Amino acid sequence: MRAEHPDFRLGSVLATSFTATLTERQGDAVERIPTPHRLADWLAVSGLAVPSCTPAQLTLARELRESIHATATAAALDEPLPAAAVEVLNARSAQGRAAAFLTPEGKRIWRLGPATGVEDALGVIAADAISIVAGERDGKLALCASPTCRAAFFDTSQSRSRRWCDMNTCGNRQKKARFNAGRRRVVSGKQG
Repeated sequence: MRAEHPDFRLGSVLATSFTATLTERQGDAVERIPTPHRLADWLAVSGLAVPSCTPAQLTLARELRESIHATATAAALDEPLPAAAVEVLNARSAQGRAAAFLTPEGKRIWRLGPATGVEDALGVIAADAISIVAGERDGKLALCASPTCRAAFFDTSQSRSRRWCDMNTCGNRQKKARFNAGRRRVVSGKQG
């Protein structure tokens, strides 16, 4: 990965990791796939390597990302799913022609078509989102408690009570803010 771009936030769930390519949605948004090359980088680290991406494919990817985020947010809030977002998920899923293969080590890998690699990869991501929203996986959709983040994430914790999309970023930032606020109260109480 290039140093001039922020690191990717990768989780164990493909679809919600993809939505994390745009972070701090309620604050100063951070775009982690600003170029077609960065989209290819993200796909590669996510097990969906493609030879290259075009600007048009980057546009399709961002449209899918925002559709997944809108659908996952609605599902997490137990609200009706947005029809336009569902339409994009279904269209991308139907367009993809990736094949899942099992390695001798018991891992799943994806084989993407050489001519339609990016579309195949987007189809895999869309299908993953559909399985999560449809409730086919063990876990629940939730929204990050950080007021600047509000990312949708898939909570697979035993209690299903996780509050942060990522403890190392949003969770630690919130803990630090609470700690600093407590210290300010103590200092101002001693001075007053």
